[in-house]
Amino acid sequence: MNTPRWQTLVTVLIFQIILSSHGWAGPAEPLPRIGPAPAFSLTDQNGEPFTLRQLRGQVAVVTFIFTSCSDSCPLLTAKLVQVHDMLGRDEPKVFFVGITVDPLHDSPAVLKRYAELYSASEEQFAFLTGDFDTIYDVVRRYGAYFNPKGERDVDHTFLTSIVDQSGILRVQYLGWRFDPDEFVGDLRSLVHEDDKS
Repeated sequence: MNTPRWQTLVTVLIFQIILSSHGWAGPAEPLPRIGPAPAFSLTDQNGEPFTLRQLRGQVAVVTFIFTSCSDSCPLLTAKLVQVHDMLGRDEPKVFFVGITVDPLHDSPAVLKRYAELYSASEEQFAFLTGDFDTIYDVVRRYGAYFNPKGERDVDHTFLTSIVDQSGILRVQYLGWRFDPDEFVGDLRSLVHEDDKS
């Protein structure tokens, strides 16, 4: 006996809902490859040298903040800590980098206190500083900008970049109001990209 077409469609729909509720979202388009991510060599919150190259093999999230920011930077940092916490078993495969746009004030010690304030795991987060010209060059090459406006105030672009395990820039989020679920989905798609090939 043939099953009516509408019953088959309903069965398929229910099956898809069940799969998606268990974390299977079905096939998705791969993220575009923008080009090699701009390299940098800076200093982390422990006073140690830190380069983008040392993150090869991990997915890297690169953003720009400054510690005395009183509005959007705290929101962006808190959201990235939330994203980190949402990654579950994929968490060790993703590393988060916050580069200060106020290098004259954000010393390694100041950045370390900032990381602790937001409970940013030292195993998966680095907050970086350097001399003004080097920071300016890194920010510019990522397609962002910053402009010191006075004592402890900096106007800058809220641009967060995702770099794959091979050092290729794949996607950039503008602002801090992005959907954390979408962001986590992009990270997971890169973490497991090689699984599909």
